[in-house]
Amino acid sequence: MSTPTPPPGYGPQDPQQPGQYGQQPGQYGQPQQQPGQPSQYGQQPGYGGQQQPGYGQQQPGQYGQQQPGYPQQPGQYGQQPGQYGQQQPGYGYGQQYGQPGFGGVPGNLATWPVRVGAMLIDIVIYGVPAGIGNALTSNDGGAAAIGWIFLLIGLGLWIYNRWVQQGQTGQSWGKKVVGLKLVGADTGQNVGVGKAALRDITHFLDGLPCYVGYLWPLWDEKKQTFADKINNTYVIKL
Repeated sequence: MSTPTPPPGYGPQDPQQPGQYGQQPGQYGQPQQQPGQPSQYGQQPGYGGQQQPGYGQQQPGQYGQQQPGYPQQPGQYGQQPGQYGQQQPGYGYGQQYGQPGFGGVPGNLATWPVRVGAMLIDIVIYGVPAGIGNALTSNDGGAAAIGWIFLLIGLGLWIYNRWVQQGQTGQSWGKKVVGLKLVGADTGQNVGVGKAALRDITHFLDGLPCYVGYLWPLWDEKKQTFADKINNTYVIKL
């Protein structure tokens, strides 16, 4: 009797023949790797043992990583410019006279001879047209009318020089020549037109009696006339 031939795939076969039982290509979980085919399952690039950039690795700018220059940014809490307790320029001890908040006696008060020189210059500026006007008004006719014009010119020069210019800038023409300035004793700033005019008007008290008020700066600690004390002003040397 002849031996029956086993069906294909059953029993031992050539080891080089594909498709044996238990070694089927493409088994579950074990895909067959073809020659020259890279990256088998479990060895995919970037998956598994090799950590992908950005996963688990801290990227620049992630939470918790300080940005370059962040702790040195101006205006951070605790580093504010001008924080409380830090002295600002121009304020506090050593502050120069003429800046806001001044309340002391300046060390550069003008001396009496220099103040007299500034006043004499202002008087000459007013006195030249006023003198011409006085001379002409003593005549009759048109000369008297011209004289009144010169008187008005002299008065206008006095008001502009002593009230407007000195009130707004602290310096009349005479004070500018000798380097003096009129300031408020409480602020160190310009006194304004109104106070400059009031100070000039109250100068008549300096002439009573015997012009003692004009001489008062010679021995006064603050070198003030009566008009300066009434209007709370100083004359300082620049």
